[in-house]
Amino acid sequence: MVDHVAKENVNQVVDNGKRESGKGERGDGERGPEGGGRGYELPLLLFGGFRTLIDRLHARLATEGHPDLRPAHGFAMQAIGARGATASEIGRRLGVSKQAAGKTVDRLLALGYAERADDPVDARRKLVHLTPRGYAALARSAAIFDELRAEWAAALGADRVRDLEAALRNVVPAETAFRLDATSWLGTP
Repeated sequence: MVDHVAKENVNQVVDNGKRESGKGERGDGERGPEGGGRGYELPLLLFGGFRTLIDRLHARLATEGHPDLRPAHGFAMQAIGARGATASEIGRRLGVSKQAAGKTVDRLLALGYAERADDPVDARRKLVHLTPRGYAALARSAAIFDELRAEWAAALGADRVRDLEAALRNVVPAETAFRLDATSWLGTP
């Protein structure tokens, strides 16, 4: 997709369509269907917005005592949930293998965001639970997301942000709106 290295667009497939004149690639002002952007721009802009919010969140978390947290850790902590989960359950929720989930869990354990304990119902199973540090990181993340949303509202207007959210709720199927398994379609290295 699009990546920026040393301020260079290294996308080899498509140009992002931006020109100093504001015109499309052909330079004639024609953009895409119905006078909007080109089809490939929407997913890239949505992903860019997501990436911007996540990058800013993690920059803030780093200054507030959580410098080692990565986006994958936040997804994993959400997958652990309030009641805890096994590595297999975490893997299923994230759309990754039990081994990949185990590696992420091991990192959360090492950082003090999670702990393992015997399952009180089945002694053969180990449950992963969030620690107070894990809950604190999630609480700070929620507060920072509220602040970032407020910044977008200040820049775009509160009505436009609400309209954007409402529009996305209309086109994003409810069953996929809050899925954690992004790696299942982005792929893992």
